Amino acid sequence: MNDLLTIAGKSFSSRLLLGTASYPNLDILTRAIEASATQICTVAIRRINLAETGDEGLIKLLVDKKLHLLPNTAGCYTAREAVLTAKLAREALNTNWIKLEVIGDKYSLYPDTQELLKATEELVKDGFVVLPYTTDDPVVAKKLCDAGAAAVMPLGAPIGSGRGIVNPINIELIKKQSSVPVILDAGIGSASHAALAMELGCDAVLLNTAVANAQNPVLMAGAMKDAVNAGRACFLAGAIPQKKMATPSSPTKGKINWS
Repeated sequence: MNDLLTIAGKSFSSRLLLGTASYPNLDILTRAIEASATQICTVAIRRINLAETGDEGLIKLLVDKKLHLLPNTAGCYTAREAVLTAKLAREALNTNWIKLEVIGDKYSLYPDTQELLKATEELVKDGFVVLPYTTDDPVVAKKLCDAGAAAVMPLGAPIGSGRGIVNPINIELIKKQSSVPVILDAGIGSASHAALAMELGCDAVLLNTAVANAQNPVLMAGAMKDAVNAGRACFLAGAIPQKKMATPSSPTKGKINWS
């Protein structure tokens, strides 16, 4: 089945995006990437050494594996900080793709949607392919689409919480009104969460903590790959609608009547 994820004119066969932070070491990260079959990896520009040299650096690993780099602006709290970080990423990594994060506070780590929209508008005008990490608010997601975002990335739950999708109805609404791909980002804790995101119609899932902090990251990466594929197949197949009462699965017409 030729079912590709297409963002800003670039197509990918995998619908699982993987973060690269918090892994025990580069070897486990490497094996997790292989197990996940991901083609897009995120890197936090403000938290990596862009001047790394040698044969074992993170950037070299990702480039050698021919992965599509998606730098992010993690750690930014204003539109100005995020825009400057995006421009640094473009210079250092030679890419105009950016996962835009503008955090509102250190406690909830929720996006500051006002600053996020401001940064999106500015970066789009500057030629960036912007993938903003946002709340699960359908109104905000629509505004980001209208501002020129190449995809919208609503959270399922707070970053690193592992709670899954708290408001599935909102995610469905975001997908229904979105003119660009919807990538569920943040809050995923288990394979069932990833599958549900895809069953709701999301075009892809981005996760980090659920794999990096698992007891067996490599095994979990494979589980997430399978979950995303299964959820996508379920969505495309068309699940039966939920009903309040039972419905017989065997036909009743022509059954033998013993009375």
